[in-house]
Amino acid sequence: MAWTFPVALFFYVIACLLILFTLLAIRFPETPRRGVLRIETTRGDRLFISLLGSAFICVGWLFFFGAPLWGALICCLIYAAAVFRWV
Repeated sequence: MAWTFPVALFFYVIACLLILFTLLAIRFPETPRRGVLRIETTRGDRLFISLLGSAFICVGWLFFFGAPLWGALICCLIYAAAVFRWV
């Protein structure tokens, strides 16, 4: 893997998300909730589900449409919002 600015930015954003969610868990503890999947999830679980789904969306976008991933990014943001709202 080449360490370019986009790759470094990706890992920086993931690290910041993990730190943010850790601080949120300390400051505002939560109880797991059940969503449309009928499994108990916490904020961290929903973050993992949204990141995993976003990876598949981006791979599918690359397969069907090619290199510019701006459309995939929009789809990923909508998907993540839906996961955090309903899962």
